[in-house]
Amino acid sequence: MLTAFARAFRTPDLRKKLLFTLAIMVLFRLGAHIPIPGVDYQVVNSCIKAVGGNQGLFGLVNLFSGGALLQLTIFALGIMPYITASIILQLLTVVIPRLEALKKEGQAGQTKITQYTRYLTVALAVLQGTGLVATARSGSLFQQCPDRFNIVPDQSIFTTITMVITMTAGTALIMWLGELITDRGIGNGMSILMFLSIAAGFPGALWAIKKSGNIADGWVEFGAVIMVGLAMVALVVFVEQAQRRIPVQYAKRMIGRRSYGGTSTYIPLKVNQAGVIPVIFASSLLYIPSLVVQFSGSTSTWANWVRDNLVKGDHPIYITAYFLLIVFFAFFYVAISFNPEEVADNMKKYGGFIPGIRAGRPTAEYLSYVLNRITWPGAMYLGLIALVPTVALVLFNANQNFPFGGTSILIIVGVGLETVKQIESQLQQRNYEGFLR
Repeated sequence: MLTAFARAFRTPDLRKKLLFTLAIMVLFRLGAHIPIPGVDYQVVNSCIKAVGGNQGLFGLVNLFSGGALLQLTIFALGIMPYITASIILQLLTVVIPRLEALKKEGQAGQTKITQYTRYLTVALAVLQGTGLVATARSGSLFQQCPDRFNIVPDQSIFTTITMVITMTAGTALIMWLGELITDRGIGNGMSILMFLSIAAGFPGALWAIKKSGNIADGWVEFGAVIMVGLAMVALVVFVEQAQRRIPVQYAKRMIGRRSYGGTSTYIPLKVNQAGVIPVIFASSLLYIPSLVVQFSGSTSTWANWVRDNLVKGDHPIYITAYFLLIVFFAFFYVAISFNPEEVADNMKKYGGFIPGIRAGRPTAEYLSYVLNRITWPGAMYLGLIALVPTVALVLFNANQNFPFGGTSILIIVGVGLETVKQIESQLQQRNYEGFLR
């Protein structure tokens, strides 16, 4: 693999793409350390030290922002508004005929959907930025910090609007940087920025585990975490690459004097068809009751039950609800993203059929049957991977954003595999051996 990277750098056009991508990544990390106007940065740093690893309800968003959220920088919102907008548009495509028609128009329709995603990203950034500023002003961002009410010294309307506009502009800049990587870099710009945001927190989290360890000055715990991480990476790579290939045969057709068709191919159905989206959905849904209780300040029976059962990540009720929600959203997302009837109709239209299965409705029923069977192990795998931070919380006294936790490891391995394949395909176009021998 290192030899292939060296060959890529020796290729002039690939070297330019890689260096351009690295430059954008450096700029992205630089913006994650520039504070927004109106924030007392010294108070923010003291509150981060006081809170330590207990990042509370904002841990997931802080993970996707590379730690910029709690530091209240210009990239505080990170890439989350774009991810949310993309998921919303993808869900709306199923229920809104106009978006479904655009999706079927090919590149022109996809360009229009991308434009809608940009508009929705800016709107969500304004909404989330306003919520973040209000949370920082009220002192709810760092509940355990004594100076939490001094984070925003000037609470005038002008300062608030300036802070919201700055964070919204930062989100728009991130979106533009991601598109630059896609157009002029090695591709998958948004995925690479997401990868960078999560990977940026790995060294600090690993060193915190070493410092909190008790055996051999923490090196035993540190080594155990590294070994567990390598095992998880191997497991994730194995499952992410696993797929069920359904053979498809196309009938031979004569048009004039030429024959068309008669080829064999397959439909690849991945075991983890939904990717990391069920984990994000389940985490976000479990945050809602805690957020309602936190901002309402209620002391009623239901509020106390939520505080006791749905805030701590190691509580049995929280673990059970988290696992069941992941399984549910795995099936839900697969159901809306893969339409067996549409695939069966397209196969029938072009003369394709699955050997031993009649075209039309029997093909759709067969695809649905196979998809449901392989989704079960994929959903169980997602649920078990997502519970790794809970095990780490008990064994290593780590925070809920354990470096080798479910969301982070799934995204890092997935983006890494995708990026390696992109570079490998460009190497193979130049008659190179590539990464896989």
